Amino acid sequence: MNRILIIEDDTDINNMMAEALQKAGYECTQAFSGTEGLLYIERDAFSLAVLDLMLPGMNGEKLLPQIKEKQNIPVIVVSAKDSIDSKVGLLTSGAEDYLTKPFDIQEFIARVGVQIRRFSGQGGKGSAGEETVLSYRELELYTDSYTAAVCGKPVELTRQEFKILELLLKYPNKVFSKQDIYDYAWDDIYIGEDKTVNVHISNIRKKLKAVTEAEYIETVWGIGFRLKKQL
Repeated sequence: MNRILIIEDDTDINNMMAEALQKAGYECTQAFSGTEGLLYIERDAFSLAVLDLMLPGMNGEKLLPQIKEKQNIPVIVVSAKDSIDSKVGLLTSGAEDYLTKPFDIQEFIARVGVQIRRFSGQGGKGSAGEETVLSYRELELYTDSYTAAVCGKPVELTRQEFKILELLLKYPNKVFSKQDIYDYAWDDIYIGEDKTVNVHISNIRKKLKAVTEAEYIETVWGIGFRLKKQL
């Protein structure tokens, strides 16, 4: 059974989400502060986390990267903050989805289901049970474990960073627009916000640069991005 961690300090909202999720067939663990949520993340395994931002002990912005570091699970942020900058900032930091309060409980359950299915369907195995590997030059992506390595050295990537590289490696000769990349990595409607994709591409470049001097992503001005061809 999929287990959901709810981190929300409002007791009524926390209980409402837990009751709805349990009726939908999920097992729930409820945390009412950021520090309590972190304790559960460090101790137990979950399929998904629901994260409020305004939390006692540790706020959601600080807790989000720690969740992503400790467990490869989707995180749905639920917050009263509804500005584009807030949404882009949280998605850039690794959240898979953002739901603004007040929200419809059926929409919430549907979004949870989408993320659970998306993560449970990631990657694939070879016929002999070996993990599928996408490679380009010295870069390797392990699609089942969502890990990456360059020149044999591990590179820590967020889910969206991994998905961007996965798309580029699957089609090494194709140029992808920002909308193409956003649609694939976030599986959501592109709102014409360039910052999100640009920031993720920049972060990928920095992480790869820390391991190798080789350039892997090329900007095609006015069009988008592609893998940089080896000279």
